[in-house]
Amino acid sequence: MVPPSSHGGPSPPNPQLTQQFLSSVLSQRGPSALPYSEDTKWLIRQHLVSLTTAYASLEPKTATFIHNDGRSVNLLQADGTVPMSFQGVTYNIPVVIWLMESYPRHPPCVYVNPTRDMIIKRPHPHVNPSGLVSIPYLQNWVYPSSNLVDLVRNLSALFGRDPPLYSQRRAGSSPNSNPNPNPNPNPSPASNFGHSSVSSNLGPAAGSVGYPRPAIPPRAYPPSPYGGSGSFSRVQTDDPTEVYKRNAINKLVEVVHGDITGLRKSREAEMEGMFNAQAMLRVREDQLNKGLKEMQDEKEGLEQQLQMVLMNSDVLDAWFRENESKTRNLEALDVDDAIECVDSLSKQMLECTASDLALEDAIYSLDKAAQEGSIPFDQYLRNVRLLSREQFFHRATAAKVRAAQMEAQVSNMAVRIAQYVS
Repeated sequence: MVPPSSHGGPSPPNPQLTQQFLSSVLSQRGPSALPYSEDTKWLIRQHLVSLTTAYASLEPKTATFIHNDGRSVNLLQADGTVPMSFQGVTYNIPVVIWLMESYPRHPPCVYVNPTRDMIIKRPHPHVNPSGLVSIPYLQNWVYPSSNLVDLVRNLSALFGRDPPLYSQRRAGSSPNSNPNPNPNPNPSPASNFGHSSVSSNLGPAAGSVGYPRPAIPPRAYPPSPYGGSGSFSRVQTDDPTEVYKRNAINKLVEVVHGDITGLRKSREAEMEGMFNAQAMLRVREDQLNKGLKEMQDEKEGLEQQLQMVLMNSDVLDAWFRENESKTRNLEALDVDDAIECVDSLSKQMLECTASDLALEDAIYSLDKAAQEGSIPFDQYLRNVRLLSREQFFHRATAAKVRAAQMEAQVSNMAVRIAQYVS
């Protein structure tokens, strides 16, 4: 066995074909479309192009990812090998990097993919027995700064410190026997398996003389971190030419899907219009209910005013009946007796008001006399002071009488309302 570096590295990919392949699969529509968000497809394409440019051994493909709950989805993957340097020799570790549905907002799912001639080291700090890789870079994945190139770089560094795979010897072999036509006296750290090899001298298994070559059954994978706790299996990956052949069928499916989408959008627009109309009707219903309540409140206020008017009408009718006999002798009626005070407060208010107005006229006459020089100025001041003092007392008395009248009127009105209601 010889190191893989002696067989040369993988041939560099054609960047143009890679970009065409990614543009084709990411632009598909309809049922065969990849389940990535439209706003992240450009970033996914950029990550894979940068990865294949930096690591030619990794090739972007599409494959079917099956969850243990039966869901199957077509996803992108980077399949190939990751170079690592161990004891001055470069080896290639076969890996599969799955870009899950939520990529790149969540980290990809990385598996070590050993061949039949290789076994996984147990225990390994970053690779479990089923091949699932767990490294700090995946655990601390940050969108959108984290990317596939830095991920593979971290994988290469960590695998170089502690390789996850060993090559296993065939059954019946001995340290002195080698089926290779060109025997190598020094034990090789890895067996060649195309692009990838792993050292047989990287752990305790290197000291074993004969490893039986078991028939490796399909291995179960650990719970998927992207929904469901089960395993995944992979079907044969799609070649770019097969993808191009499916485009014709996908185009027809896309047309049908577009018609269905258009019909659904038209129905959604109609439903949106109905919802808007319903919202407007609810607003108008609230306005009508508010207006109805205001009208009911106004009706109650008008009914109360009507009760007051009816009560005042009864009072006026009673007064008119009491004074109807006085209108028969209008010619013999004295003007001073035309108005009679109904009580002592009204009589006192009449006297105070008459005295106030009389004093106001007297003061006005004194002002005219002083302006014309008919009376001396000192006599004018003395008389105005005396008249103003008397006028003040009459006005104060009128204010007290008015307050007493208001109190009596309120009490009388309360009694009348109680009688009217009863």
